[in-house]
Amino acid sequence: MQQYSSLPDQNSQIDATPKLLTTIQQLRAQLWLESSLNQLQSRLNDCLLSACNTVPQAGAAQAEIFQTVVNEINSAVHSSNLALTDCAVGIALFQPQETVATVCYVSRSPSPNSQPLFLEVLTAEKKLLLRLQEVIELEDLQQLENQQPPSAWRLADDSGSVMGWLIIAAAPLSSDRESLIESQAQLRSQLMARSAKYCTTALLQLRHILSWQQRYEHLSSSNQELERTNQLKNQFLANTSHEIRTPLSSIILSSDLLLAPGYEPTRERQQEYLNIIQSSGKHLLALINDILDLSKIEANQLEVQWETIDVPLLCSNVLALVKEKAANKGLRLRLELEPDITTLVADPLRLKQMLLNLLFNALKFTSIGSVGLQVAPKGVFVHFTVWDTGTGISQEDQVQLFQPYFQIAKAVAGGVEGTGLGLSVTRKLAQIHGGSVKVESEVDRGSRFTLILPLKQEAEVGGDEGAGGAGEAGGAGEAKFSSSPLPFTPSSCVDILLVENDLPNAGLMQIYLQKLGYQVTWVKNATEMWEALTQLDPAVILMDVYLADGNGLELVQQLRENRQYRAIPVIVQTAMAMKGDRETCLAAGVNDYISKPIDLPLLKSLIAKYSTAPTEVDGEWGR
Repeated sequence: MQQYSSLPDQNSQIDATPKLLTTIQQLRAQLWLESSLNQLQSRLNDCLLSACNTVPQAGAAQAEIFQTVVNEINSAVHSSNLALTDCAVGIALFQPQETVATVCYVSRSPSPNSQPLFLEVLTAEKKLLLRLQEVIELEDLQQLENQQPPSAWRLADDSGSVMGWLIIAAAPLSSDRESLIESQAQLRSQLMARSAKYCTTALLQLRHILSWQQRYEHLSSSNQELERTNQLKNQFLANTSHEIRTPLSSIILSSDLLLAPGYEPTRERQQEYLNIIQSSGKHLLALINDILDLSKIEANQLEVQWETIDVPLLCSNVLALVKEKAANKGLRLRLELEPDITTLVADPLRLKQMLLNLLFNALKFTSIGSVGLQVAPKGVFVHFTVWDTGTGISQEDQVQLFQPYFQIAKAVAGGVEGTGLGLSVTRKLAQIHGGSVKVESEVDRGSRFTLILPLKQEAEVGGDEGAGGAGEAGGAGEAKFSSSPLPFTPSSCVDILLVENDLPNAGLMQIYLQKLGYQVTWVKNATEMWEALTQLDPAVILMDVYLADGNGLELVQQLRENRQYRAIPVIVQTAMAMKGDRETCLAAGVNDYISKPIDLPLLKSLIAKYSTAPTEVDGEWGR
């Protein structure tokens, strides 16, 4: 019988030893590969975590990832016990639409004596040095990528576009065993290929991190801006509420005293109460105008009308407006004009507004001495300096002086009236003119506010002079009539049709116009207007825009479409006082516009202008 043995024979025992050694070597190589890649992944995670915590620049974070990759690969290769060949690792970055890549990152030398940066990269026809700033042709990189074993691996972004190549330059193996050479080449290729994937993944994650950080910063900035806006809104409402309530309180208290049953004040006391009501009302109107001006400036909606201004004449007119206030306080007014300054290109209404703000402030804080206006040219600029001998302003207050609603504490405590918006509006108007405002002051030594404006503007000067006040309700266009009323003596036969929804306004306007000698018929709505027109041929219609049963501008359009009424001049009186409201009314067919609260001298001028007898010219009616 044939015998079989379970033990291997001698030849099989001899053959098993190399196989076992090969398996152990492969395991060691695989363990080294995974360990090296894990280390690389850990280091890349540290880079990404650092990017999350420090919010770096995109270029710096990307550079850290590239340098980490080449350093970790280099460290893994030179610290292994697998007798891998000496090598250097680098990254060449590639710009789209270019034919070359530049080596921007290389691994550190493992020892001071070694020079891995100068190892050769073998291609089919040439030898290249792997060193910083070395320029490698795109064709060479593609050839290095396709050769066996490869020496370059692509680094692509999430869209597949190539950013660069991961390159390894290796010295020839010294071993004479072909199988060892092949296995080490394969191991090196696996390390490089997977490292390239880790690198591109880290870069993609970095891009997401930076994108999220950018969104976070944008949201954070938006939240801060919203919080700041909310604080400004609250501050605005608080300050505005205080400023409005103070004069309103004076108006209500004075009117309550006049209306109190059983209280019969003397004529002098009645006059005092009425003066309080009038001054408080004017203060309210000034506050509203300042708020509107400030909001228009902030929204970049303030229209400026450039004109060539007679500077001496404007300055004289401005001082005439504050003369009475100075006289009431016993102050001397002085005007110093250098003869060289004659004209200036600016918005006359806004220049007058700026100078009045500075002069009224000077008068407000001066009780003894003088207030003056000095005008002098300085190169291509002109300096308007308003000076006083008043209380002066501390350095601490000067820092906040041009902030909206800021008021000097001692002035508030002393009962000095003001909105806290005048200087803020003045500075912003000066900036719109290409100029500035500066202050010099010393406590108890007076102040000097200097308005600096360019002599000329880039904008075209001239044009439609009548448009000077068209953009501003109650502005230059209206002031023109108020300052120079037309000579006209009304007759009781001149009929005025007043279409007004508000009873107090209607009553006061009716009384005022009747005192001027006009015959005034008052109606409250559109229905009554059409009924009145069947019995009345008014010289002028005063039209409110907001009526209970219709829109005043639509009524004007209907009047213009009716041949019987199209020639009647229509003046709208309305609380619409924002940018564009005047133009809207004029476009509807009205002849003129006056904003509420009604300026009675201006109303008188407008009625005088449009209540003259009409004449027919070429089939059209004119006045």
